[in-house]
Amino acid sequence: MSPYGKVAVLYGGTSSEREVSLKSGAAVLAALRARGVDAHGVDAGRDLPMRLAEGYDRAFIALHGRLGEDGCVQGLLEVMGIPYTGSGVAASALAMDKVATKALFRASSLSTPDYRVIDTEADLAAAATLGFPLILKPVSEGSSVGVSRVAQATALAEAFDKARAFGLVLAETCIVGPEYTCAILGDRALPIIRLETPHDFYDYEAKYLVGTTRYHCPAGLTAERELAMQDLAMRAFKALGARGWGRVDIMEDSAGRFYVLELNTIPGMTDHSLVPMAACAAGLSFEDLVLEILSQTLEDGP
Repeated sequence: MSPYGKVAVLYGGTSSEREVSLKSGAAVLAALRARGVDAHGVDAGRDLPMRLAEGYDRAFIALHGRLGEDGCVQGLLEVMGIPYTGSGVAASALAMDKVATKALFRASSLSTPDYRVIDTEADLAAAATLGFPLILKPVSEGSSVGVSRVAQATALAEAFDKARAFGLVLAETCIVGPEYTCAILGDRALPIIRLETPHDFYDYEAKYLVGTTRYHCPAGLTAERELAMQDLAMRAFKALGARGWGRVDIMEDSAGRFYVLELNTIPGMTDHSLVPMAACAAGLSFEDLVLEILSQTLEDGP
């Protein structure tokens, strides 16, 4: 018999990232079933408490965005006594809040781009003091939803309106240089991936809609600098109290300095997403990866 019992793969949900989550959940579900796990897909709607009461022993969370990645579902699972994958309530909530994340990075002496919180158009002058180009993004969204790269002051208002549709807005200094991501699995950092896109930055289209984005793994770093970036990613992961798995996004400026952008506590999990790509470089198949993430729940109880 499988040691995991009956497993709920939570996917879909109600956030702006629902479509991506559906794909992640379907891939995870197929991988678990291929390994003999009694896994069932559960679309996480308003009836989720009733669905979870159907006798599940543990949950694999493949939700992205609000009400899935922000601690809400994690809190529900805690109350119901169901072990689950990934970070707990507090770390999930902190990582979803980009302002809280950056404050903790600074408190932990981790380099992160300078920023301003923008609540109204009257605050745009404060954002301009960061200099151009800069990035405007919603404080509590993922997958680059609502994000814009702003090259001049005349474009600030339009970018603000785009991000404001999703709540409070963060203006951030744009680090010009290579973009990297480092996946964390348990207590180890996986090989670094360098992202290359013809777009102004790694936006929603570059992630999901076009085929022009290139992924470099190995990332082209020296062994010493790769270790340094992996160490930075692990320190960022621990600074937020994260656990299980996740992905840390990092930029490098023209002087070779690294800056931590944010932590994604439930990254995409299709067979062509970044974490599976890094896992493959480390010798893990997609099924191996999914099973290792689920295995971490065995530490939380039967």
